[in-house]
Amino acid sequence: MTGQIEVVFQPSGRRRMADPGENVLDVARSIGVDLASVCGGKGTCGKCRVAVISGGEKLNELTEYELKKMTDRDIKKDYRFACQILVPTDAPLDAKSGHKRLVLKIPEESKTGEQRLQTEGRDVPIEINPIVKKYYFEVKKATLHDLVSDELRMLAELEKKYGLKDLVLTIEAAYQLPAAIRGAKTEDDMWTATAVVWNDQEIIAIEPGDTKDQFYGFAVDIGSTKVAGFLLDLNTGEVKSLAAIMNPQIPYGEDIMSRITFTIQRGEEAQEILHKVIVEGVNEICQKACDQAGINPELIYDWSLVGNTAMSHLFLKVLAKYVALAPYPPAVSRGINVRLKDFGMLGHPNAKAYFSSCIGGFVGADNVAVVLASDLGVSDELILALDIGTNTEIDLGSKELGAMCCSTASGPAFEGMQIAHGMRAATGAIERISVDPFTQEVDYKTIGDAPPVGICGSALVEAPSEFLKAGIMNFKGKIDKELLGKHKHVKQGEKGLEFIIAFKEEAGIDTDIWISQNDIRQLQLAKAAMHTGCSVLLHRMNVTEEDLDAIVVAGAFGNFIQPEAARTVGMYPETPLEKIRLVGNAAGTGARMNLVSRESRQRSENIPVIVKYHELAIDPMFLTEYANSMLFPYSDLSRYPETSELLLKAGRITEDQYNKFMEEREKRALVFDSRVDTQIAYEKGEKKD
Repeated sequence: MTGQIEVVFQPSGRRRMADPGENVLDVARSIGVDLASVCGGKGTCGKCRVAVISGGEKLNELTEYELKKMTDRDIKKDYRFACQILVPTDAPLDAKSGHKRLVLKIPEESKTGEQRLQTEGRDVPIEINPIVKKYYFEVKKATLHDLVSDELRMLAELEKKYGLKDLVLTIEAAYQLPAAIRGAKTEDDMWTATAVVWNDQEIIAIEPGDTKDQFYGFAVDIGSTKVAGFLLDLNTGEVKSLAAIMNPQIPYGEDIMSRITFTIQRGEEAQEILHKVIVEGVNEICQKACDQAGINPELIYDWSLVGNTAMSHLFLKVLAKYVALAPYPPAVSRGINVRLKDFGMLGHPNAKAYFSSCIGGFVGADNVAVVLASDLGVSDELILALDIGTNTEIDLGSKELGAMCCSTASGPAFEGMQIAHGMRAATGAIERISVDPFTQEVDYKTIGDAPPVGICGSALVEAPSEFLKAGIMNFKGKIDKELLGKHKHVKQGEKGLEFIIAFKEEAGIDTDIWISQNDIRQLQLAKAAMHTGCSVLLHRMNVTEEDLDAIVVAGAFGNFIQPEAARTVGMYPETPLEKIRLVGNAAGTGARMNLVSRESRQRSENIPVIVKYHELAIDPMFLTEYANSMLFPYSDLSRYPETSELLLKAGRITEDQYNKFMEEREKRALVFDSRVDTQIAYEKGEKKD
């Protein structure tokens, strides 16, 4: 409708086109936004506070209820009561969506539900050898007959006791030295202290007495959607506590490209804003983790951070513009150490933070961490790894064959963006969908067992899988129009057929919750991109899905999807389910490994050399493979024997079709073996062109 404004609520990403004059709280309620309102919208409780991020120039003036309840600080932060503001008559045009847009952020204190944030990853056995170490020492105190300086006295003892040579005393440690070395004594009147040494090179701090047991580090995975942090004991590698939040940059752009566009349009001001909010975000989770463990943040002596390339640039305040422009080169690719105090980060004032190396513009430090955590490229196993997020990074490799990687734009649909009732994994999100293949009856499960308010990624993967097995849609992703008028869950929508998952009467919002034909199309595009990336890498490395020893699925979203459903829709090549490993936040695992092991840091620096980036867009087989991957699960079902058998049992293919697929599979295997034999012969010089 002409004149409507798109109202976007962050960080959930829920949105709706609304008419000027509509009450914003009503808009939020109509689409299931998690927003408290104790007084029912009268303006008296002040619980429905929202922060105006953009598009609020034409909002109505502060009401008497807001002026009465809000502090000057609230007003300076652009807080409003959702129940007291109306959709404006005009707002700035968003170039990407083509809509006039009002963007509001829901503060944590205004929420009633809880966002589910995956933080855990698998534990990887590793020798504890952090780059920062504490060394306790005892020295004879100075006398009139022994006037050696405190510095030389300490350095001599550290070399004698620990073999540490050529140490540099930083000026910050020099400030501490006189008082620290005299701050504690043994019974026989020896001076005692603990030196904190970085990389066996620099003494960054000196503390009175023996403080070796008070020794912690903080590892962070900065995702484009969520930020997860881990407080570790650097003596043992034990995770003492963890915390996570939604990425505070989301209000300035739901995806990486939007945030980079923000910096291009507003220059250094935007760069500073995005840097500031992410530093505040990591400090927030660091403080939360320290509070949980009862630890003073100043006992943190090292940080390890990972994130995609754009995230690393924005965090480090390095110009990210060219990451978004062809040929997409990163400004920096090696790991970088920065001083905490230079970035305003929590921890010991003399400590440093390490942001890991990246491979390319679209394959960042988070992917390096996944490769590190999965042993890809150094293991005898041939591993295909997918880190599923807003973008999906795909790696393939073994110790014998080497390794290759690529990146695909896949995540926005699976995170609920571009999906009519899509949302992130929060309270009330439908996370499981099942459809009886014979009766076509629908069942679902929500997060927190709350009334449904939308559909999150795990269910968005299951839906087309269930639809396919139940005959609700065909292999091309088309909902069967013959069901219209015959099946109560199928209806005609404004933009095509829709399949209702939850009816209005049972939902937590004032409308049915459905998956539309357009939604399925968006899911097709996303899954096809992922499958294409996998297929191209397999082809370029001269292997097939049958050669795979494991498919590693990493990432918050990847950890909650059902492997069989993902395989049925064709998100990745078919391999036996027992070969599929859901490893959770592998990027976080890699960040933790970098924190407790200098050997892991060295491996992280070497991974960009070992893993070769492959640009999908210029690969000759990309377009053909992408078109083939658009079908559910794939145009050639002979590559999906277990799925074909499942579809045969459900009556979606005939026995003759199944037998034909298996015959084609055998023929393809013979052709592939012949091609490999020929390639080997060429390499040995036994055959000429």
